[in-house]
Amino acid sequence: MTLKEFQDKALEQFTREITDIFFSYIESDSELMHDYLRVVGRESDLDTTNRKLGEAVKNWFRLENGEVNDEPESYLIESYTEHIRK
Repeated sequence: MTLKEFQDKALEQFTREITDIFFSYIESDSELMHDYLRVVGRESDLDTTNRKLGEAVKNWFRLENGEVNDEPESYLIESYTEHIRK
């Protein structure tokens, strides 16, 4: 495997899982987790908040929607949309 092949493989996998990684990152940071819970309680319900955050990830990184993954690592979400590069 060449460096380019490995690079592309790793980046494609990371991009597919970026929303799950984002929510896992929130979980692992106590300040972000505290803020997240406050936003959920203040702004809207959990599902709406998570959908909006997932959409923000897609837009921030200028990605396209892929398949739905029903087995996230993050406990904050029940499923997430995988992403691909535009």
